Amino acid sequence: MDSSDEIAIGQVVKSRAGRDKGKIFLVLEIIDNENLLVVDGNLRKLDRPKKKKIKHLIVYNTVVEGLNYKLKNKMKINNAYIRKLLEPFNKSF
Repeated sequence: MDSSDEIAIGQVVKSRAGRDKGKIFLVLEIIDNENLLVVDGNLRKLDRPKKKKIKHLIVYNTVVEGLNYKLKNKMKINNAYIRKLLEPFNKSF
């Protein structure tokens, strides 16, 4: 998977390169065909998302439903909400 065509906002991804190798993130924004902004609610918070190349990520089939809707409609999303969404994935991976 080398393009953003198959990735959605709210999709669960895992870093496979860099300092954050092995960490689980949520896709916050798709910048272009090669880059994304990801958050985990802990080290990478909503106000400082991490820019990652798609080729440095393992993309899972899980997409958090409603996250894209909440972002587009400026609904309140905080770091605790992101951590709660990622909690089951951090335990299983």
